[in-house]
Amino acid sequence: MSRLLAPRLAYFAGVARTEHVTRAAQEMGVPQSTLSRAMVRLEQDLGVDLFARRGRTVSLTPAGRAFLSSVERALAEIERAAEEVRADADPATGKVAFGFLHTMGSETVPGLIRAFRADHPRVRFSLVQNYGEAMLEGLRSGELDLCLTSPVPDAPDLVGRLLDEQKLRLVVPADHRLAARRRIRLAEAADETFVTLEPGYGMRRITDDLCQEAGFKPRIAFEGEEAETLRGLVAAGLGVALLPPPAVPRPGVVELTVTAPRAVREIGVAWLDGHPDTPPVAAFKKFLLSRRGHLLPD
Repeated sequence: MSRLLAPRLAYFAGVARTEHVTRAAQEMGVPQSTLSRAMVRLEQDLGVDLFARRGRTVSLTPAGRAFLSSVERALAEIERAAEEVRADADPATGKVAFGFLHTMGSETVPGLIRAFRADHPRVRFSLVQNYGEAMLEGLRSGELDLCLTSPVPDAPDLVGRLLDEQKLRLVVPADHRLAARRRIRLAEAADETFVTLEPGYGMRRITDDLCQEAGFKPRIAFEGEEAETLRGLVAAGLGVALLPPPAVPRPGVVELTVTAPRAVREIGVAWLDGHPDTPPVAAFKKFLLSRRGHLLPD
């Protein structure tokens, strides 16, 4: 029924407003015969008389008045939605739905947005902070236009571009037996208890893969959702952790350079393949791609 009615609702509202078929046709720029046929067909589809006719002059029946009230609300909602999507696509003031990892939130992403808005001061952002797999689902569902994630996704429906690499460190308590060291081979931590992110997080996958490459499977004492929580637990002596550098040094821990295996994580930008970009999204994507090799703070 909605597919039948929708094309004729604006015609109905125009005739109801003017109470004159000829005048309504002139205002809407359609032939009078087209408008008259549309109103007859609308009444036939509904099985209700909406107008009392006197020549080309019409007046609403009680059913027509009740129908008009709902039609006006529906048309106003359609107009509001149209204005909203037009505003979101505006090159100067449009919106970018952007996702990023928790570890990117304190310094990297604010710096990126600040630099982008130097040339695009009125572009708006809808920001989502989450783990990698959840953001990829956000791309697929249309919740996100772009996301910064790790590892760079390799999926047929997504496009991923490597932007930078971030060195990972083995974080140990300040009173740990390894705390006096500056560098370490990960195999030397084989007997340690680890605190890690939950399965599904990119850092968890990297931790498992690096430990396997070093010849051991880590013993897990805690699985969390946020890197700085893990640092706090390391400081409390619960275990050690492989983590990216903190935005601000945390007391109670020592961060060791891992010399083998090569401990890095890739940071990339991803978007849905074949999805058309609005002008603000295209501009921000171009900006992110221009930061290849210097995405992360020094």
